[in-house]
Amino acid sequence: MMKKIIIALVLLISFSTVAQNSAKNLLNEVSAKIKSYENISIDFKYALKNTSENIDQETRGDVVMQGEKYRLNILGATRIFDGKTLYTISPDDEEVTISSDNSEDESTITPSKMLSFYEDGYTYTMDIVQNVNGRKIQYVKLSPIDTNSEIKQVLLGIDAQTKHIYNLIEVGKNGTKTTLTVNSFKTNEPISKSLFTFDENKYKDYYINKLD
Repeated sequence: MMKKIIIALVLLISFSTVAQNSAKNLLNEVSAKIKSYENISIDFKYALKNTSENIDQETRGDVVMQGEKYRLNILGATRIFDGKTLYTISPDDEEVTISSDNSEDESTITPSKMLSFYEDGYTYTMDIVQNVNGRKIQYVKLSPIDTNSEIKQVLLGIDAQTKHIYNLIEVGKNGTKTTLTVNSFKTNEPISKSLFTFDENKYKDYYINKLD
């Protein structure tokens, strides 16, 4: 009996190691592909759901990223990060909020980190494969190393052919499930040099709120 248990454990450990290595290799391919692009433009759908809190929200947005810089449009607001400072422009409130970069907060998955956040702080294993409109989507399950993390797990859906991220599903310990699905993924598009620059002259009638 003990011999059978030991053999079963050895097989389990061996399988786990293979799965982790396979997941790591796939994620490395994704990361290398992403870093090879000059810039990335994404249109996406964002869904937030928490059954116990009766929350079910869905919205669309778009983002252009170049290195750490990004310009994000979502929920009627625009967020511009120039590499050092974050500008949040809200036309409804006629307000611009200016703050320093908060990317050091590990719990914050910013647009620029969305495609590479998994490189640190997670263990990962291969998960299910799904066929989505003829595309083979391989999921990788990521679990936070930090036991105090509010995140329970993250599922990263990767297009097996293009090695691009198809979607990201984050499940919180409080039952909140957020899903970001990529509708279109374009690379190396011609973009304006001023795309990631905040022009204060355009917002003279806005209230400027500097947080730090």
